[in-house]
Amino acid sequence: MRLPDIETRFAFFTGKGGVGKTSLACASACGLAERGRRVLLVSTDPASNLDEVLETPLTTLPTAVAGVPGLSALNVDPEAAAAAYRERMVGPYRGVLPAAAIRSMEEQFSGGCTVEIAAFDAFAELLAGNDVTQAFEHVVFDTAPTGHTLRLLSLPSAWNDFLATNTTGTSCLGPLAGLEKNRSTYAAAVHALADRELTTVVLVARPEVSALREADRTRHELADLGVRRQVLALNGLFAAASADPVARAMEKRQSAAVRQMPAGLAALPRSEIGFIPRGLVGLASLRAFLHPEHVASTGPAAAMPAALPDGLAPLVDDIEAAGHGLVMTMGKGGVGKTTVAAAVAVTLAGRGHRVLLSTTDPAAHLTWALAEQVPDLSVARIDPVAEAERYRHEVMGGVGADLDAQARAMLEEDLRSPCTEEIAVFRAFAQTVDQAEDTFVVLDTAPTGHTILLMDSAEAYHREVSRTQGDTPASVRRLLPRLRDPSFTRVLIVTLAEATPVHEAERLQADLQRAGIEPFAWVINQSLLASGTRDPVLAQRGAYEAPFIAQVTRVSARRAALIPWQLDAPVGRAGLAGLAARGRSEAERAA
Repeated sequence: MRLPDIETRFAFFTGKGGVGKTSLACASACGLAERGRRVLLVSTDPASNLDEVLETPLTTLPTAVAGVPGLSALNVDPEAAAAAYRERMVGPYRGVLPAAAIRSMEEQFSGGCTVEIAAFDAFAELLAGNDVTQAFEHVVFDTAPTGHTLRLLSLPSAWNDFLATNTTGTSCLGPLAGLEKNRSTYAAAVHALADRELTTVVLVARPEVSALREADRTRHELADLGVRRQVLALNGLFAAASADPVARAMEKRQSAAVRQMPAGLAALPRSEIGFIPRGLVGLASLRAFLHPEHVASTGPAAAMPAALPDGLAPLVDDIEAAGHGLVMTMGKGGVGKTTVAAAVAVTLAGRGHRVLLSTTDPAAHLTWALAEQVPDLSVARIDPVAEAERYRHEVMGGVGADLDAQARAMLEEDLRSPCTEEIAVFRAFAQTVDQAEDTFVVLDTAPTGHTILLMDSAEAYHREVSRTQGDTPASVRRLLPRLRDPSFTRVLIVTLAEATPVHEAERLQADLQRAGIEPFAWVINQSLLASGTRDPVLAQRGAYEAPFIAQVTRVSARRAALIPWQLDAPVGRAGLAGLAARGRSEAERAA
């Protein structure tokens, strides 16, 4: 068991949500610091939990981590970066332009694109080598879930291209002067990413089919961006030390996934990290991981609590009673949103209802999860590239058809901006929700940051779309009232019984409630405590879950469901429907 070897100045830890990027990034940074290196650990994740893992309150400036000499850390806060960016753009005009003009400028800088480019500004400055990073020998980035990370990494080229080809001086971000002055910083960031001597990208994956497929997709896309120095960190490998059916099933499933690993991914330099029963939150846990020889052996298995939450079946019963409506699964990446969404959809279809199962997740795995056609179930995906192209064609054929050549060229140029894709995806999301008037629509949504960005767009959407169409579609006007209607929309917050996913879910619920959306229930997925396992290591992991299950059921959620870890992967019609079935634990059924 070993961590990836980091010798380059920059290191990125990326991969599918929930695979352990933060844990391994923190452990690697601590390991480098223990070797006498000066290390800066940076999170570019909008939902960072570095503070919790390092037990250190962090800001946007380097903060020394007490107890780990040589290690400092910071968070790139996208919202704070966006606020600072807006003020840089608008501030010089205060007191110069009329108040109405200032309000118009502030509105123009209120969209999701501003948040993204502002966050990238902060990221690019660190990567290009600013005053903050000069004091450190290594800069380790704990990046956001894959979809966000890839967009973050592709922005240097995307924005360079946009700046190079835009001739009007305006964009969805307003005047381009603020972007143009950063061209050299962006170019330096692109160079650093592609330089094998400067940058290592660590693809973190669990020994699971979906995580390994995602890692391979990431490998290809990073290579297309010119990032060549990639290594694989296979995290959470489990070796059964007992005849327990859950332990044997876990080892068997992991071994099969590793054997099926895509050839290109398998060819990368690889480090393998074993199964950690008690997580990596807190400096004591990180030290125990780095120095296992100093840790006492696993103690006796803890007893299962007398009462656990019900399974998924009662939630599906109540959803079915409405006869139609929207169901959305939300939560941190990697907690099983796709699986839960597919299980709800398959169960409803199996009961004779017409169901549309769709996703807004850039890293969708619905087809893999279903594995077969299901009667009364339609499957769709909101494809960002296809939706953006459809949107551009529609605008140019509508508003653009009546413009003169110069105005048409300006509109066409504006539609090439990165904001267009976000608008197009949001419109498709609203159109999909429209179908829940007379059927069930189950939406597997993207990881939390993207989902909230999508929902926030409802308020700002009309401002952006009015520049190109002059009208807001009826489906968009109806969207927020529908999302806020508990008789129409049921949000299932999916989590794991672990510190980071539960705390992330709490933040998500608070964001939803501020938007006037009350979650229907929480779903705690893949619980080893509920599986009935008697394996000493897995039982220790089950005991670790207990306080987080209690936190959800007693404090966080109005209603909760608990899904046990499954002996067979929940794939295909029977496997997914089994998640919503009533019955004994997996271990009891196997005994």
